[in-house]
Amino acid sequence: MSAMSNKRHIVGVGVATRDLIYRVAHYPAEDDELRAQSRHAACGGNAANTLNVLAQLGHRAIWVGTLAQDQDGQRLRHELDALGVDTTYAAVHDCAQTPTSLILVSEATGSRTIVHHRNLSELSVAEFCQVPLADCDWIHFEGRNPEATAQMIAHVQRQRPELPISIELEKPRPNIEALLQPVALLIAARGYVEAQGAASDPAAFAAQLQAHSKAALCVVPWGAAGVYYCDHRQKPQHLPAYQPPQIIDTLAAGDVLNAALIDGLLHGLPTEQVLLRAQRLAGYKCAHVGLNGLVAATIAAGLLD
Repeated sequence: MSAMSNKRHIVGVGVATRDLIYRVAHYPAEDDELRAQSRHAACGGNAANTLNVLAQLGHRAIWVGTLAQDQDGQRLRHELDALGVDTTYAAVHDCAQTPTSLILVSEATGSRTIVHHRNLSELSVAEFCQVPLADCDWIHFEGRNPEATAQMIAHVQRQRPELPISIELEKPRPNIEALLQPVALLIAARGYVEAQGAASDPAAFAAQLQAHSKAALCVVPWGAAGVYYCDHRQKPQHLPAYQPPQIIDTLAAGDVLNAALIDGLLHGLPTEQVLLRAQRLAGYKCAHVGLNGLVAATIAAGLLD
């Protein structure tokens, strides 16, 4: 159930993975053997997770990416559909494997460690251009395969120049500078910022990112330290994180933040309110195992209006 009604059509472009998640008391040492507290499989991937949360917030969520024609690929499509994420425009590739992630979640700290395997082609520009944009209200891109993604963004801007676009820069990639564009929302994850040598001053990095990209809003999430952001005024701001009573599971907290940012901006909220809501939802996620029922639980806790 959405905190604020008014259903919008949101396209997310990126990866969907098959996650195998083990909860462990603590991380094992090298060459150690450790019994897991629990094990379960789930649909993952940055864009897929973000769309899962946007669907919970009441939007029509449409995932665009590549699926392998294997058993796990068919399972992923079924699971995304069950979560309310439309997979109609996914591109299916033969002779490929579904991307998988082996994830350890430490009960001692709530943090997660991920080992990812991928043997599946990235979405092509031609495949993306098959997606109808007429009814789309927002489009979100993972910052991967930068040269092709830049061409996809150019296609959107030709077809629908008024359509809001968001881009997440999760990690450094060759030619990722092509994605520093004047979009509605540019999100630079901590891993990307650290790779740029700017970890000591994320506020200044947010300002530099906005000045370089001319994005309407640049956001630099910094985990428990809160979030730094900068808009057209080019004066960086900081908001502290929402601290839940207990850190249980930080997996996908960044994807949750992205969903809440998009939701708040689509509803036309003031920037600080957008960030506050996003921080609350992402913070509460860290006290909530998985993504199922996250929005309803956050509303029940009185943290989301």
